[in-house]
Amino acid sequence: MHKGSPTIWGVLNPLAHIASRWTPSPRTVQRAALAALVMSVVIVVTGGAVRLTGSGLGCDTWPKCTDDSLIVTQEQGFHGAIEFGNRMLTYVLSAAVGWAIIAARSAKPWRHSLTKLGWVQFFIVMANAVLGGITVLTGLNPYSVAGHFLLATALITVTTLTWQRTREGDGSPRPRVPGPVRKLSWALLATTLVLIAAGTVVTGSGPHAGDSSEIRRMPFDWDATVHVHAVAAWLVCALAVAMWLVLRVVDAPADTRARARDLLVVLLAQGAIGYVQYATQVPEALVAAHMLGSCLVWIAVLRVALSLRERPAEQAEIPSQGDPQLSAV
Repeated sequence: MHKGSPTIWGVLNPLAHIASRWTPSPRTVQRAALAALVMSVVIVVTGGAVRLTGSGLGCDTWPKCTDDSLIVTQEQGFHGAIEFGNRMLTYVLSAAVGWAIIAARSAKPWRHSLTKLGWVQFFIVMANAVLGGITVLTGLNPYSVAGHFLLATALITVTTLTWQRTREGDGSPRPRVPGPVRKLSWALLATTLVLIAAGTVVTGSGPHAGDSSEIRRMPFDWDATVHVHAVAAWLVCALAVAMWLVLRVVDAPADTRARARDLLVVLLAQGAIGYVQYATQVPEALVAAHMLGSCLVWIAVLRVALSLRERPAEQAEIPSQGDPQLSAV
């Protein structure tokens, strides 16, 4: 049989085999991308639950749960179940990312950009799984924990971008607002990243070490780091208000102004939670809500930036089923 035949290509590349037999609707592709985004947020919140319940070393090694067992044992009790459950959610996240890759690859016409974004998601998930293992093996080193969260934020970035791209075309991006407004969005993005990074320092030097044993903490004064974090939060709020006002002045599209309004609402809620948790000695429930809020703030900032440009729908030709390009990922 000729090596260029669809059967051989299908054997060599299961994704091409699926794509030759299934064409998802645009709505299905969007739902797949949204599922990956939702799971990327869920895994952050459940990871926070591991820390806040002191279950970070519930499974005392990696990739196994114990030296003698791949799964949690009865002797490890509640903390082991929490930690192992979070590990299992990584497989659910991987399945969601896999669905997004398959849906993007099977769409007609084949949108290479979406497939590439899906694979970026996959490699971030794998890298963070390894970093999570290193975190356990190093006894919840706070710098490793911070890196674990920042990689999770990177995943949220890519899943948000992918979800947005499923509702756009593949043409070159075209601005919808004047240049200075786009520069303001870059400042907002950069300041929000500083805010998120400062938040990892607050966590790394704060009271929730992730386990009841003696865990190394970042050598910073916690009150000082909280105040630096608060200053960054106020800067983000100021930039968000400026963005909302400027978009109204330049008569930006309605959906762009709506994204800026949504950001203000999320920031208001997140700020309220932050101040209440500080005043009440950081109770676990509020810390978990603040972690969820951190994800939502970052998504809202990204959506504002992405709404400032548009990509027209440019239909590419559908490659024939015998085309060797079908063998590529």
